Order: sequence, then structure tokens, then C-alpha cells
Amino acid sequence: MPPRASLKSFLATARSTLKAPASQRPSPLTFVVGNESADLDSLCCAILYAYLRSHAPPHSLHIPLANLPRADLGLRTEMTAVLHRVGLAPADLPTLCELPAALPPRDTRWLLVDHNALTGPLRCFAGRVVGCVDHHVDEGVVRADARPRVVEPCGSCMSLVVDECRPAWDALSREDPRGDDDLVRLGLAAILLDTVNLTAADKVKEKDTRAVRYLAAKMRDPGFALAAFFDDISAVKEDISDLSFRDILRKDYKEWYDAGLTLGVSAVVQGFPYLLRKAQGTPQSFPEHVAAWAAERSLDVAAVMTASNPPGGEFQRHLLVWGRTPRGRVAAAKFADIARERLRLETWQGGELDDEGEARFAWRQGELAASRKQVAPLLREAIKMVEKPDYN
Repeated sequence: MPPRASLKSFLATARSTLKAPASQRPSPLTFVVGNESADLDSLCCAILYAYLRSHAPPHSLHIPLANLPRADLGLRTEMTAVLHRVGLAPADLPTLCELPAALPPRDTRWLLVDHNALTGPLRCFAGRVVGCVDHHVDEGVVRADARPRVVEPCGSCMSLVVDECRPAWDALSREDPRGDDDLVRLGLAAILLDTVNLTAADKVKEKDTRAVRYLAAKMRDPGFALAAFFDDISAVKEDISDLSFRDILRKDYKEWYDAGLTLGVSAVVQGFPYLLRKAQGTPQSFPEHVAAWAAERSLDVAAVMTASNPPGGEFQRHLLVWGRTPRGRVAAAKFADIARERLRLETWQGGELDDEGEARFAWRQGELAASRKQVAPLLREAIKMVEKPDYN
């Protein structure tokens, strides 16, 4: 690596390294990867952490990897907007499609950001995880002596990444401050969106506010304004009007496999009224679109979580949980029992979307502080309460 590569040349080096013949690649390859929803926080964390660690002693290349196929990267419209503001495009990012074929796990090292357990197609590399920086529930998978091993509540994982990388970043800035503005934009975009410009009092932690102060102090562009930057990126994130229903449900999607059951949770930036209106222009109803996605993913339990700010109204969360198989229906019913009080769930619109026989429940969620980070563990808890079938 040169003393201070631009983000574009750094990512080009990462991509060319992955394309090189095995004999010409460093071994092991060190990857930095976010979670499989590949949201803005995950993607920006992977890029910033990998860039700073690659430039810090011993200057070993860390490859940021978008945890999704290249074809899905276009769904992350807010990421495209942020990349544009730092002189990049989606084509600059390495994705799962760039992983070398038949890459032996022993030839890799993995640092996880915005999650602490490898899932999906990367699960085969779980034994090669050497560290994590995350703000989700600790799955207890990353070994205790991993370095780093940061797992703690925070509004944005980026705040923890900034805190972890401050010494390396400060040393790099002293040598050459050029390029800091682009890294700052990546950092601020993730934190400001995750914390609603630091106004989500139930999410914001001291490390979030400290990270924003630190990043803002590094910004050299005199025309940069935090509020305008947040409004700009937020407007892009909330506009899903051009997406198909399938793309809406897979845009910010996570999947788990527990006790022989598969759970899929889609996070959507518009509420149920918007989704019902959108479905009126399609041959299928909103539940039918959810059913089609659940069938495509072979889900036992499908969930849709929404977070929306209706014009002139208050912030709202809606939640739909649907048991799609016999054991999945038991899990959905158990979730309704254990989560009703914890999440302050109220039946949505008099049960318009409910079907008890199908174990489909739709609620307005009164506990606004509970995002997917809190709801998914409750769903997984309910799944683990379902008895496995006895085939004897």
C-alpha cells in the first residue's frame, strides 16, 4: 500500500488482489465484512475499518467485502448516494461475487463489523474469525481472546469502529490529512442515519455523540453542513417508490436458522399503510407478496418490521409475524405470547392483516426503542421454544 491511498485506489487494490491467481495473493487474505443485510452501517464500517487497518502498521491489506451478491448492491440506494459523495460507485466495492472460487478457509482471516457471527454463504469461514466490532446481541461465537472483540450497545456500529480506530486514524492524519474528508463522510453517513441525526434518544449512546464530534472536527471542507448531509442521505433512503415488492422485502433482510427452523426478517422504511397502497397497483395483496418472498426463501417464520415517519405525524413501528409451516406457526404464536408486553404490541387496524388460522399477526409496536436488534432475538427465542418433531 502507498503511504496514503485514495479510497478509489485502495478499493481497486482490494479487487485486483481477489482477481489475482492464488500463487500471487497474500496468504492468508484478511477480510472485513458487515452483516448480510448489507445496510449503510455495515458497508461503511467495512470500508472505513479496512482502509484504516491497511494503512496502520504492519500495513497488511484488509479487504472490505460487501456481504451480498453484486446484483443486489443496486438496491442500496442510500449507499450509492454516499459513495457518489466520496467519488466512488457501487462497481468499486468487492462483493461476494468477487470471492475467489473454492477459497480454502485456512487461507483467510475474517474481521466482522456490525455482526458477531458469520451466516449464510460465509458460514463456512466461521472458524477463521479473528475479531469483531459490533452493537448487536453477543452470540457468544467469537472467541474471548479475539482482537478486537468489541460487542456493546450503540446507536451505530460505526461509532464503535471510529472509537476502535482512532489511534490509527490520528497517526495517519498526522502523516497526511488528505483524504480524511471522504472517510469522515462515510462515518457520519452511517451514524447520522442510524441515530436519526442523533435525535433518537433511546438509541444514542455517549460513543455516538463522541464519534460525531470527532468526525466533524476532522472535516476540512468549509462548506460541509451536518444537518444538510443527513437530510440529503435520509431522503434517498426513505424513497422506495421505484422498487418492486420483492426488492423492498430483500433490500434490508436478515435470516437465521435455529432449532431446525428458518427465520427471515425484512426491515422496511415505510409503514403498513404505504405497503398496502403500493400493493393496490399489483396483482397481489401485501400478504401475498410476503408469502411469495417467504416461499422463495423457504422460511418457517417470516417477519416484516417497518420504521416510518408519516408526514406531519409521529415516528411509528409496525410488525408483521407469519408462521409459514406447522412448526413456524407454533413459533409465531409463542412470539405473540412472549413479546406482546415487552414490545407493547397493539393489534394493527382492528386485525386487518391478521389471520389466526395462518398464524399471521400484525401489530403497531409501542416500544419504539426496539429495532430489529431487539426484536430478532425475541423471535429466535420463540423459535427455540418449539419442540422438535419426534420421528421415532
